Amino acid sequence: MRRLAIALVCALSLPAIAPAVAQEWQPDRPVRIILPFTPGGATDLIARILAERASRDLPNRWVVENRSGANGNIGMAAAAQAAPDGYTLGACTIGNCAINAAIYARMPFDIERDLVPVFWSGSVMNAMVVRPDHPARTFQEFVDWAKRPGNQVSYSSSGFGSSNHLLPEFINGRLGLHMVHVPFRGGAPGMQAVIAGDTQMMFENTPTLIGSIRGGQLRALAVSGSARDPALPEVPTLAESGMANAVIEPWFGYMAPRGTPANVVARLNALFNMALADEVVLARLRDLGARPEGGPPERFAAHVRSELARWREVVEVNRIERIID
Repeated sequence: MRRLAIALVCALSLPAIAPAVAQEWQPDRPVRIILPFTPGGATDLIARILAERASRDLPNRWVVENRSGANGNIGMAAAAQAAPDGYTLGACTIGNCAINAAIYARMPFDIERDLVPVFWSGSVMNAMVVRPDHPARTFQEFVDWAKRPGNQVSYSSSGFGSSNHLLPEFINGRLGLHMVHVPFRGGAPGMQAVIAGDTQMMFENTPTLIGSIRGGQLRALAVSGSARDPALPEVPTLAESGMANAVIEPWFGYMAPRGTPANVVARLNALFNMALADEVVLARLRDLGARPEGGPPERFAAHVRSELARWREVVEVNRIERIID
């Protein structure tokens, strides 16, 4: 893998929230959000914040159900196969809704055929972290350390083919490193491996890491955005650290099974947008390092389509081996 140039652009303002037709349907039992990763990661944290606020004024609180495996494919397949009645959603990420379609030879669902976009919740950056006792205090110092004879370097990821797997592999190829990939079933267990010293480094979504960075259990060396993360203003970007063309900003959202009525999708979208407009929710997301997105389902649909095309091109250009299982 020799080249990677990913830039996610957000320049749209939040459109109007609720079409009148959305009022025709009202959930009268809990909506279940299938979260295809382990608890504690960015996808999980953001989903729980939004689910709590979106359902606060409804008869039943919404439920987040963690169902991890296959880099998010197992949980998303379960969502695709659920009844199209508005009571089951799948949590969508850059991995399970864009990258996986490019790197898995066989997918248990087709993102465009089996699911319909409901809501784009937010975008984040990946932060590169090490233990606080690591000798490197900058990205370049880490690279120099990793190149020293006798140093065996491994890095955690939230799964094979995730953005935090592909970015270190790009760095390996660009800088001549030989870091060994150690995949986990989510960002939180991968982070714990770094804290325990089982791996030496990790790129992971900022919301997953922010508590441990602020608490001193991890040291952040760089972020993967086009600009510094407002939640970590003292941490330079990879570009500032000498690593150009390595911008990646993961994203999150929710999809419903194909066949879910349009007025149901509209009502769910309106409830999520209402939650995202809450100042307390906005403050919590921004404090985690998440950038709120929002808008109608069509905005999320257009973004997913562009990401599917981009990652297919990345895999083809860089001749990334596809997963056969």
